[in-house]
Amino acid sequence: MAHSKTAKKRVRQNRERRLRNRHHRSRLRTEVKQLRAAIAAGMTEDVEKRLPRTCAMLDRMAGRGILHRNAAARTKSRLARLAAR
Repeated sequence: MAHSKTAKKRVRQNRERRLRNRHHRSRLRTEVKQLRAAIAAGMTEDVEKRLPRTCAMLDRMAGRGILHRNAAARTKSRLARLAAR
């Protein structure tokens, strides 16, 4: 258990950051899942709308450190390849 004032503040900050990161990661995963479902269903109009939004979200999350930048690039590449089929 934290005893000093700064250690208690660190515990608070870490909790808030963990919850914020969890929220962002969950939103990102949902977005990717919905895009993959649209691709599988063959909804080209929906895919054209969702792909740029999902790629932008992946870039934002990589910038925030929620996701590694190479993992974001790999995911974007795979989604674009799937959408192009």
